[in-house]
Amino acid sequence: MSVSVLLVDDQPLLSLGFRLVLEAQPDITVVGEAGDGTQAIRMTRALRPDVILMDVRMPVLDGIEATRQIVASGSAARVLILTTFDLDENVYAALRAGASGFLLKDVPPADLVSAIHAVASGHAVVAPAVTRRLLDTFLPHLPPDVVPAPPRADRLTAREREVLVLVGRGRSNPEIAEELHVSEATVKAHVGRLLGKLELRDRVQIVVYAHENRLV
Repeated sequence: MSVSVLLVDDQPLLSLGFRLVLEAQPDITVVGEAGDGTQAIRMTRALRPDVILMDVRMPVLDGIEATRQIVASGSAARVLILTTFDLDENVYAALRAGASGFLLKDVPPADLVSAIHAVASGHAVVAPAVTRRLLDTFLPHLPPDVVPAPPRADRLTAREREVLVLVGRGRSNPEIAEELHVSEATVKAHVGRLLGKLELRDRVQIVVYAHENRLV
């Protein structure tokens, strides 16, 4: 599958490095580069990329707000956040805004390529353990008004709630299958229904939902 990518970073040298890595791949095309969030929104609308590599700290409009606006617009583009530190509170904010995961800026080229393909296929690229670490670190310090009553939770069956809690705890599909004594295919089906009923984009958003709503 050919994947189109939009690079968003206010440091030209970093963008050049990412471009060189990605353009060496036969199935990845860099369709544009933006230097701030406002440009990213405009170019996403015009170019319709599959994946956006989004920096966080940028002039004019930061990557978090740009991600929020892109997701809210209904764009099919998946956002991968680029960050210097894996425990940057801005990463958590970006996940809440609808990003599909995050990468460190010193990511090895092979991992960068794999992550882009994974996200383009609808998967998240934040390892469950890292997601838990982010949430455990920053959720206790968030103001109460960012923890709403769980929306749409009444749509779930008892088993779907069990799966939701286990995904929120960072369990993989095989681990959930073993704990619930069901097949991995059954777990995958439950996760798919969770995404549909809760109107979430991917597994990362399930984890965020579970922690935000104090279900874990």
